Amino acid sequence: MARPLRILIPGGYYHITCRGNERKAIYKDDTDRSAFIDKLKSSLAIYQVELHAYVLMSNHFHLLVATPKGNLSEFMRHFNISYTAAFNRRHRRVGHLYQGRYKAIVIDRDNYLLELSRYVHLNPIRVRPLRERDFPAQIRHLEKYHWSSLAGYLDAHRKESWMTYAAVLGQIGGSRKRYREFVGEGIRSGYLSPWQGVKGQVVLGADGFVERLKRRINNPGSRRELPSLRHLAASEPAAVLREVARYFGLAEKQLTGKRTGYRDERALAMELLYRHANVRQEEIGNVLGQLDYTSVSRERARLRQKLEQKSALSRALREIEAKLLS
Repeated sequence: MARPLRILIPGGYYHITCRGNERKAIYKDDTDRSAFIDKLKSSLAIYQVELHAYVLMSNHFHLLVATPKGNLSEFMRHFNISYTAAFNRRHRRVGHLYQGRYKAIVIDRDNYLLELSRYVHLNPIRVRPLRERDFPAQIRHLEKYHWSSLAGYLDAHRKESWMTYAAVLGQIGGSRKRYREFVGEGIRSGYLSPWQGVKGQVVLGADGFVERLKRRINNPGSRRELPSLRHLAASEPAAVLREVARYFGLAEKQLTGKRTGYRDERALAMELLYRHANVRQEEIGNVLGQLDYTSVSRERARLRQKLEQKSALSRALREIEAKLLS
């Protein structure tokens, strides 16, 4: 599995999620949750990161942060290592606490920060049996939920000094009363999942925002941000298949037929579709001969092994990628 991409920009806003290993709990009790908050506060201060919203759930957490210094990776590395070490010491355990690396989505502050703050704050009532309760019960639960930043948005007397409230509240006239109504509206009337608008698995924003971000990433002075360019500038599946077929001197139907004598070439097409066309493995299977998800996953795993052994196949991958990114 490819490592999650990162776009590291000064002044960037991010939605961060991280899950427990094997979806297990990452806190055993409120002492762990307090330790988590202490490590979070310390890391925010060290790296001068702004926290705009948070919620702790049983086996995962959500953060909305801004990085004036463009140091998201350093901040999250320090924070996750610090809490994992504290958790392991207290519970006399060793090994990973989290399921892989954290996920980070760059967000368009002007169009999505307010909506995402509500999404984060409503997490505690999206689990059973809370999601089946009536409105008064749900709002009471949210107001009493201790491990969330919502309280400071609803009541100025419950603000936390290490939180940043102004950016979100500024989008609703600076009014906590209006924010309460905004949250209530989401509970009563429902809300669209913001993740339907994520582009290239790394950016949530309006078209103009995405274009500005692509230009910024493509700036030669921003070399550390370049790995994410390929997902922002996603290719059409047809363009990927066309480029693979051209490279190997094949007809496209020789890659997409149910039975083909070009297994390595088709596996390479699968990998490039996954990397550059922003499509999932189920969709890749549909394009390449109605294969199921497990077949695509198996072929990509086999390809990764062959790439370590066959220099010609590795060269083909590099050269086709260069064409797709040109």
